[in-house]
Amino acid sequence: MTSRQTSRPGAPRPLPPLVFAGIADDLTGGIELASLMVRGGVAARLLTARGRTEDIGDAPATVIGLKVRVAPKAAAVAAVRRALAVLAPRAPRQLFQKYCATFDSTPRGNIGPIADVLMAATGAPFTAFCPAFPEVDRTVYAGHLFAIDQLISRSPKRHDPLTPMREPDLVRVLAAQTAETVGLIRHQVLAAGPEAVAAKVAALTAAGVRYAISDAVDEADLACLAAASLDWRLMTGGSSVAVYYPDLWRARGDLAGYARPAPLPKVTGRSAVIAGSCAERTAAQLAAFAETGRPVIHLEAAALVDPAEAEAAAEAALTAAIAALPSGAVAVATTADPAAVAAVQARAGVKRTAAAIERALGRIAGGLAEAGVTRFVIAGGETSGAVLDALGVRALEVGPFEAPGLSRAVSTGATPISFHLKSGKLGPVDMFARALSEG
Repeated sequence: MTSRQTSRPGAPRPLPPLVFAGIADDLTGGIELASLMVRGGVAARLLTARGRTEDIGDAPATVIGLKVRVAPKAAAVAAVRRALAVLAPRAPRQLFQKYCATFDSTPRGNIGPIADVLMAATGAPFTAFCPAFPEVDRTVYAGHLFAIDQLISRSPKRHDPLTPMREPDLVRVLAAQTAETVGLIRHQVLAAGPEAVAAKVAALTAAGVRYAISDAVDEADLACLAAASLDWRLMTGGSSVAVYYPDLWRARGDLAGYARPAPLPKVTGRSAVIAGSCAERTAAQLAAFAETGRPVIHLEAAALVDPAEAEAAAEAALTAAIAALPSGAVAVATTADPAAVAAVQARAGVKRTAAAIERALGRIAGGLAEAGVTRFVIAGGETSGAVLDALGVRALEVGPFEAPGLSRAVSTGATPISFHLKSGKLGPVDMFARALSEG
């Protein structure tokens, strides 16, 4: 019980308002955000789209990981409204909209529409957008997004099959998605400190500007933005902004009475990798996994989009995976050369291809769980959502953030399952074997 909680003898223990609630556009982003809270000493639970208010528990922070990164606007907005309904009884002091460090979006994207819904729900007069993650060389300067030393539009991200980033000016990207005027908080303002940011925000608000892209070229910019936005009803960005909140909350007593996060339980049992990402890093991780002598069972996207072949292809992969389990960990992957995937997408359509892959991997994960797999590493945000949905997971206890792509969670309930949920682009090359050895 926290210092804020009072109750009548025998009455249900009332739970306090949440200090922080995040809504992430996919589960890998959600676990990253929640695990950074835990690393900062703030207990946080991760809910899936199936989560309910009673799944939140008594931690001061909760993150809901949705599966809407590439969803149509209407579907994304509907999912966010459902998440808001789950959070509403706990009256979060601040909402945080989490999206990818590459601002995965297009003119038809949903980052703007989701922000519009959250602004209306919170009554916030202003919010900023900052996807920067300097730790993995994603920075924003003069409103333009950079990957290492390249504009995002000149990086491999321009070839992304679902969200090709061909416009580096995030002011323009966001303005195409919302009726709000979009301003800019420059690096020079951030360098001058939180008071300068507050003055800039006041000037923008007075001019009728409610949204602004924020530069962030280094950790100092992010720390300044976190301090400036600490009491905003809504903030949006990458988890690299939110990582600074726990120390700020602690310094002013917002966490008084809350217990620090407990260690995650060890989960024993069979283990498997499910990889749906086509990122180069995932392909390298699968190759490293195979070099350890473990089997990697590949599924061809072309077979999965063919109604006559899909069921048999998934069943064959599941049968092979189950047969290999007694010898150790196994991987099932649809990872392929981007050109090969593009050829299938051109023939079957991008959305149909993605849906077919996710459906097959979710079915395979369910079959592996029935065969005794209790430890999963899942590569890809959309794949993570498909697998957890297939397994009926509603909530997870989260461990501390270790490094980009390295976070662990354990499902709540009678039969705990351990998950490493990772973005396709992140994590060390040897992470699959390493993660499975950790439980």
